[in-house]
Amino acid sequence: MPIRLIRKDSFSVILKNYFSERNETLSLQPLSEIITSLKREDLGVFTAYLKDNELIKENLIFYIHNIFRGKPFNLSLTEADILSENAFYPEFKKRILNKVLPPIENENTIWYLVDNVLVTPKKDLQFFQNSPEDKMNELFQLLKIDRFISNPHVKKELLFSLNILAWRVIGNALDVDVVKMAPEYRNFDNPFLALQNELDIINADFNQNPDFKFSSNDEIYKQTKIYMEQCLEFVNLAFKNSSKYGISSKTNQSLLKIRQQLNRMSDIIKLFVIDDDQDYLINSKQLFFNILKYKSHKNNLRDLVSDSTRLMSHLITNHTAETGTHYITSTLKAYMKMFWKASGGGVIVGALCVLKMLYSYIPASDFAHAFLYSMNYAMGFVMIYLMNFTLATKQPAMTAATMAKVLSEGNSRNTYIEFAHVVSQLFRSQFIAFVGNVLLSFPVSLIIIYGLEILFKQNFAFDKSNKLLYDLDPFQSKAILHACIAGVFLFISGVISGNISNNSVFYQIPKRIAKNPFINYFFGQRIAKQLSVYYSKNWAGIISNFWFGVFLGATAPIGLFLGLDLDIRHITFAAGNFALGLYGKDFVITPYAFWISFITVFVIGFFNFAVSFGLSMLLAFRSRKVEMNEASEIFREIFRYFVRNPFRFFFPLKSRLDERSKRMIDEITTGSTDH
Repeated sequence: MPIRLIRKDSFSVILKNYFSERNETLSLQPLSEIITSLKREDLGVFTAYLKDNELIKENLIFYIHNIFRGKPFNLSLTEADILSENAFYPEFKKRILNKVLPPIENENTIWYLVDNVLVTPKKDLQFFQNSPEDKMNELFQLLKIDRFISNPHVKKELLFSLNILAWRVIGNALDVDVVKMAPEYRNFDNPFLALQNELDIINADFNQNPDFKFSSNDEIYKQTKIYMEQCLEFVNLAFKNSSKYGISSKTNQSLLKIRQQLNRMSDIIKLFVIDDDQDYLINSKQLFFNILKYKSHKNNLRDLVSDSTRLMSHLITNHTAETGTHYITSTLKAYMKMFWKASGGGVIVGALCVLKMLYSYIPASDFAHAFLYSMNYAMGFVMIYLMNFTLATKQPAMTAATMAKVLSEGNSRNTYIEFAHVVSQLFRSQFIAFVGNVLLSFPVSLIIIYGLEILFKQNFAFDKSNKLLYDLDPFQSKAILHACIAGVFLFISGVISGNISNNSVFYQIPKRIAKNPFINYFFGQRIAKQLSVYYSKNWAGIISNFWFGVFLGATAPIGLFLGLDLDIRHITFAAGNFALGLYGKDFVITPYAFWISFITVFVIGFFNFAVSFGLSMLLAFRSRKVEMNEASEIFREIFRYFVRNPFRFFFPLKSRLDERSKRMIDEITTGSTDH
């Protein structure tokens, strides 16, 4: 039965209590109490005590050999800390369930023994790993388990584990979605099948001679290692090709599982290598440590999330980075083009502000208002995208990925300086986009609301003016919180864009459209090709902008339904709403109300930018394994660059670094031309 309440006696008391005479019990209680007491005392004292008390030592040896005798341990090698599901969410749910309600295990296995002896497996593992090596060697020798690895039963279990893992690896590696990730191997012999052939030879050797062992120079051992390395190269190549071919969550999980199983096989086969007599002890200890390590991580959620999401986040930011290059200006011409594109976006947002206000007058349910607001925003954002205009705060989610991709190319001082220059280009691009959006959103909202009053003889902004101006006072309303919520949605829309681009590449949607027999038959090959190109260029942007609009439009009604003060604030909409609030008040407001609203518009823009850029940067850094300890040096370099060249952060002044930064951005763009 599980042992969780352990007595806190010293090991000497425990040993005298249980092993003053021969003890044939199979209970795990004594072993649990001994290990718990050991962690409170010194291992050297324990070994010295055993040497001074021969009878207790012999009885302890008999007990340990008795409870371990004949127990299989292959599950600890083939299951623990290896993905068991082919998708992330089933694996995640399974591990949570196992943490809350541990599964029922066969009591006649080492798996059960370890689970029920070690109360805190990670701490127990750390204790043994941190103990002096000579004391651990002495303990294994005193307990006569220093040649445990030479036991034929142990070798049989190790070989059985190797074969189980090999069969599973081959099954996963021959999956059609996995095979197509590494087309380079189509013209070569499959290394996974070759690996199985080598294992068959090893199995035959064991059946003929149960005492067989390898030396590090044995041909069969070296050949097996080579095939394992080739199998790992296959997996690495498949992961590398994911940026070219895209990847699904299921395929990502399968590749992760194959890599874990290959690494486990490598750990196991090393235990057969005996070059001299001391290797028996070394390998026996290693098997002990391996089982503890695997079991201590068997339900680890952090590693699962990290491994399963790293590649997907890399692909998302990779495709997002390609889009982000369009938002970085390096010349005066590009700078002014960004201004005019942002101005066009400001015109559309000005109209959206008025439409949203008019929708609010419609007597309807919260759901109806959520639908109307969402469609208002969504159609407006899609229109901005399709008309090649710019919404300023859409830039950070795209450009953060670009920044990380540039930074991941190197970590030298020159790289940091070039990166700082790219940051200045990003900042001034964001600045001029803010200017273009706000400068047009404000007057367009005024013109439209004025035109409506001329047509209908009614000031539609009058009833809403107090609320519009109240929402722009950060001391009375939650304007800053709502600006941060909008920043989160900006980040999510960037993730959606990257994910759709990845899926489009993985499932070859553009090629499917171009080769679709129905489209080719009824509309012709030219139309099919045009649809394919249009989908490839625009579909991810359309969907991400649509969902961004839905997020913004539905937040306030959902917050109202839940009784929470949820809403969004966006700099361009804040400028339009400021105009409507002023018009509703006939431009008669206090100086405090005017200036606080004016300043808050730009504060909202700052938090929109900071949250979306920060989240996107974290995702991009994590996906590209950019060390976070580099951050301080990077930020110092950016600050130094700003002190030396402050105007470059606002205006497109020429620099000797322009050519280098342009080349860095071009490398990102051309890096995906094969997609």
